[in-house]
Amino acid sequence: MTSPVAANDPETSQRPAAASALFVLSFRQRDELAALATRGGWQVIAARRADGAERRYLASGAQVAVIDARGALGDGLAAVAALGDVIAANGGALLVLVSRGDVGEIGTLYDAGATHFLSSPHSEHEFIQTLRFAARHAERMAGDWHPKIGSTEPLGWRFDRQERAVLLTPAFADLLVAGESPSALGLLRQLAPADRPIALRALRRLLETGAATAFAHDIAGLGRMVQHLTIDPETGHIDAVIERLTSIPDPANVLREALSGVRDAASARRWLDRKLADPSDPPVQVMLIALNRFDIVNSAYGRSAGDALLRTAQKRIDEIAAELLGRAAIVARLGGSEFLVAAADSPARVELVAGRIAEALSRPFVTGGAVAVLGCRIGIAPADEGDTTGMLLRRASEALAEAKASDSLTIQTARREGQEGAPIDMLAVDLRRAMDQGEIDIVFQPQVAIATGDITGVEALARWDHPVMGALGAETLFAAADRADLVIGLSDHIQRIVLARAAGWPKNLSRLRLSLNLTAADIARPGFADIFLDRVDSSGFPRSRLTVEITESGLIEDLGIAAMLLASLRSAGCRVAIDDFGTGYSSLAYLKALPLDYLKIDKKLAQDIAGSTRDRIVVRGVIDMARSLGLAVIAEGVETEEQLDLLAKEGCQYYQGFLCAEPLDVAALEALVAKQGK
Repeated sequence: MTSPVAANDPETSQRPAAASALFVLSFRQRDELAALATRGGWQVIAARRADGAERRYLASGAQVAVIDARGALGDGLAAVAALGDVIAANGGALLVLVSRGDVGEIGTLYDAGATHFLSSPHSEHEFIQTLRFAARHAERMAGDWHPKIGSTEPLGWRFDRQERAVLLTPAFADLLVAGESPSALGLLRQLAPADRPIALRALRRLLETGAATAFAHDIAGLGRMVQHLTIDPETGHIDAVIERLTSIPDPANVLREALSGVRDAASARRWLDRKLADPSDPPVQVMLIALNRFDIVNSAYGRSAGDALLRTAQKRIDEIAAELLGRAAIVARLGGSEFLVAAADSPARVELVAGRIAEALSRPFVTGGAVAVLGCRIGIAPADEGDTTGMLLRRASEALAEAKASDSLTIQTARREGQEGAPIDMLAVDLRRAMDQGEIDIVFQPQVAIATGDITGVEALARWDHPVMGALGAETLFAAADRADLVIGLSDHIQRIVLARAAGWPKNLSRLRLSLNLTAADIARPGFADIFLDRVDSSGFPRSRLTVEITESGLIEDLGIAAMLLASLRSAGCRVAIDDFGTGYSSLAYLKALPLDYLKIDKKLAQDIAGSTRDRIVVRGVIDMARSLGLAVIAEGVETEEQLDLLAKEGCQYYQGFLCAEPLDVAALEALVAKQGK
């Protein structure tokens, strides 16, 4: 066996390049970890909170991220889930630090996207050494996806009996998942659990007989291997040479995927490498697609249901890409619930495809005997001159992170180098002035009792009359507020305008209920119930005619806090509605946990009732479930008589949408109600 190199010798390990960027997220020991990594030669970008971690990682330019889950396993797992896909898409490495008592959760963290591990207690030297292996992994993944055919660098290890130390060849050290100091026990833990007794029996044979032996085993993520063991009779050293076995894929599956354009991350990168290197090819566009809340399906119904859902999602993406892009495109599964579509086609065509994919993935999935409505977020990046694959994918990931962070964006296109800020950024700058100068206005959309046709209430909707861009809706308004860190200020501003406007309604509107939207930031504010009720009472609008609406995205963070807030508002005389029901899989949890009066079916789900038989069954199930819980049902986005008739037959009590009226100012609303009363 060739002379191995000690994996725990810092002088023989490659140091990071000067000022290599490292992203560190530590909930309790940020400064200490940052100092350790800085002494090891890294340029550290450190964070203590998980909020915005995906965007901060991308902005850092780092290929290696560290998540410190010691003493905060739940937060650490959530952060790994948030970063795992983007790190996989960019060929990076994700090192997770765990407490000794949490080592049993390494498998869960690995499934969520971690690539390397280190358990406490560990020394500064071990931390830096593990970082270096993570960096080498990232370098190989991001910069060298082409396999080295015929490489003769050996895989193996030696147990030095005098020093009682395990030495690894550099190639074998590169392959192993970090997390164990080099030791006999550490190597044993790298094996699949079922193979560990086989390894122990082989070692026992070797020690008892002195004759060479071998055993086969699996290492997670590396596949099947055979270790050939020998022992030196004079020194007692044990040498192992490792033969890596190449599995033979199913030929039918390989051909099917090749012919359909479906690839894995490595082959997608090679395809992009070729396209970017050939100036005669049309410009390349990359689209990254992430399913919303996919982890909830895995948690509720298990991995097999999740895998089935992913196959269905990929089939929908494949069909649209094949129909609209043909052989000019590829589709790849990047890991987790993230997909890539790359095409040598025009930006307009790719944006059309993105829209079709978003629509397809918003349709319900049937999995695990239940219905899941997930949706997606999409980031698009057009190739710039001189782009490498890594640069292009990072820009697409940044666009995807922006879409994920927004309440209103499903598709976000990355800005080109030197391009002015996106409209949402410019709106964020203008927002404070707009609030001060009264550019934010309110319109009211009628809610109609289906049985009588009477207008019984309205939903208040914010509008921004922008001097350059014209009328902008609430989604754009709050996306700008989120960018400007003004969500609470904007919500307060809108609540005051709505209540003042409704308190001054003319007499023929005095019987209408008023629905007012609250945000996730409102729910999280300490003492918000008292603040809000004081605001209502000061306006003069009666609590008994007020309904507060909460969207699913506004509840997902903490159902316990939301339940207490809504219970306080209900006991004070208000009513509570859950808005946009059906946009996320978590809907059922809300029905069980929250005190509600109304359920508002999302417009996409309501409009689907005029679609297939399966669509109608889904809507019927939602209405039946709500009514069995004693909730009134309001359908949003109703636009046709057919939709209304079908909703009425299924038992829906109220609707709002263009079939009755678009959102109206007070004068137009008064005229409509007066006309209806004649």
